[in-house]
Amino acid sequence: MSDFNNAQVAKLPRHLKQFIVAQNYEKYTPIDQAVWRYVMRQNYSYLKNVAYYPYIKGLQRAGLSIEYIPDLQTMNDNLGKIGWGAVTVDGFIPPAAFMEYQAYRVLVIAADIRQINHIEYTPAPDIIHESAGHAPIIADTDYNNYLSYFGSIGAKAMFSAKDFELYEAIRKLSILKEAADANEREIAKAEKDLKYISANMGEPSEMALLGRLHWWTVEYGLIGTLENPKIYGAGLLSSIGESATCMQSDVEKLWYNIYTVNYPYDITKPQPQLFVTETFQNLIDVLEAFADTMAFRKGGTESIMKAIACKNVATAVYSSGLQVSGVFTDIGIDAKDEVTFIKTTGLSALAFNGKQLDGHGKDYHADGFSSPVGLLKDSVKALEDFGKEDLKALNLTLDSKTELVFESGIKVIGVVKNIIIENEKVILIAFNDCTVTESNGNILFKPEWGDYDMAVGEKIISVYNGAADKDAYEEITLISGEKTHQIIYDEKTLKLHSLYKSVRTIRETAESLEKLPEIFAELKTKFRQDWLCALEILEIVFHKKRFHQLEKEILIHLEIKAGKELDHTKLINDGLYVIKNPVSQLVMED
Repeated sequence: MSDFNNAQVAKLPRHLKQFIVAQNYEKYTPIDQAVWRYVMRQNYSYLKNVAYYPYIKGLQRAGLSIEYIPDLQTMNDNLGKIGWGAVTVDGFIPPAAFMEYQAYRVLVIAADIRQINHIEYTPAPDIIHESAGHAPIIADTDYNNYLSYFGSIGAKAMFSAKDFELYEAIRKLSILKEAADANEREIAKAEKDLKYISANMGEPSEMALLGRLHWWTVEYGLIGTLENPKIYGAGLLSSIGESATCMQSDVEKLWYNIYTVNYPYDITKPQPQLFVTETFQNLIDVLEAFADTMAFRKGGTESIMKAIACKNVATAVYSSGLQVSGVFTDIGIDAKDEVTFIKTTGLSALAFNGKQLDGHGKDYHADGFSSPVGLLKDSVKALEDFGKEDLKALNLTLDSKTELVFESGIKVIGVVKNIIIENEKVILIAFNDCTVTESNGNILFKPEWGDYDMAVGEKIISVYNGAADKDAYEEITLISGEKTHQIIYDEKTLKLHSLYKSVRTIRETAESLEKLPEIFAELKTKFRQDWLCALEILEIVFHKKRFHQLEKEILIHLEIKAGKELDHTKLINDGLYVIKNPVSQLVMED
């Protein structure tokens, strides 16, 4: 897979590269290109007054144009100049992976584009939303710092098993709604399933709560004052429908603060309220306040419990710096609610400072890992801080048999095989012929099970999502089996594509104008559902000041359609407005 000669893309680790798909630029049809052009012209016509960041300036800095769907190489050439990159993926990817891309300063862009019947808004990620929504404001330093910092926090967020169910349900519904071959019964069932899962999520996880902060800022954020806010959220910037309606008084405007985390959202509906921040620094301040409540900063019993609820790979960090990665299934707790013991089941690994320890990968710890946590009994110094003399006093020397008793009552008896010290901290002691028991006599480890690796640390200071060394762990994030539907076009649709292509060629070359009446006649008789190609022909004849009779005929045709077809009324009227108030003039005024 190409890194587009972009430094940020080149830095991506293997576990993120697994989501990247080829853009396949040639798959975009002439109708797709027309949809992009229509949306971008509408966006600029309206957003020049309500967008926070100068829209055209931002587009140009990100390598985008109003005329053509962006090419990933061009985008990367431009984004690279401001320390960012871009890759294409297949629709929604898991939230943790999405966040981590942001941390690496790489925009994740859905390769597909919305269908013409969803031109105003689509619940599925598409290239309009991801590039025309996110990219123009990336050039703002304060904002892109927030975006990458959010990613670094979000990548550590604990999620629940329910979160992945919800992700799958949202992904499936978004794919069905954009699929040309989906029937209403399938969509209705997917909506019902999503509604049921959403209503039975239980206590929201860290990832769910962070998702809300991301939604109300990165996707649907406003900046400025309650009375006169400007749009910076990509969901609004890329929706020609909601970007206009969101400014109406029936959409409540509230100040953005830590309490915004209490507001859930529905991805399939317009938002009933939006949140306004005075500055981007306030976004970072709110994020910091929330991060202080997260398991990766708090550690302890509650954080291990979150890892157990996750039912996926997580990492617990001992105060010595040792990192234990695996699926956590058990915990020991004392009378003070302090962690005394942790256990993973299945493939596990040990690391220090994000690098896997030699000989302690998931192949070696294939059946899980368990170890005590805490101080030794009657010891004021943590075992991790023991020097050579301290270790010798406890008979913790190679090939010596020793007995360690923890404050929790856990007892470890065995022959010392190895002691690993990093940064002057004892992080791991390996024993053979070892027995580990709890104070009630319950056996935690027997000699016949092999060597016993005992993690060393007084406390669990951090717990976060995923493996410590993801690439060494060869972590394969849960990838959905639900794939975006590939459209196979029939002959009639291919003929319509050719008409759109002909109109574009005529507009760009100013040649063969005499073919326009013939093209419109074919549209009117064979493709009566079309409105966008007719608009594009009208645009040409209006500005060329030729074919006055054809201009009148098309205008009447479109006005009748706008009056009869309510789904097209606003789209046609907005298109007519931009024809009479051309974007080229607006750009010059910017």
